[in-house]
Amino acid sequence: MASLGPHAGFILGAYAFTALVIGALIWRSLSDHRAQKQALAALQGDAGERA
Repeated sequence: MASLGPHAGFILGAYAFTALVIGALIWRSLSDHRAQKQALAALQGDAGERA
């Protein structure tokens, strides 16, 4: 940590926060993907019943 200088805490904190935000974005996109797949399957099921 000495190689980062006196601002090591700030630098590491910024990296940690960035990793947290990117992880949350990935989790949210995967969650939304699953929800969209379920909604599409429900719509396709409804269309099959009408025909």
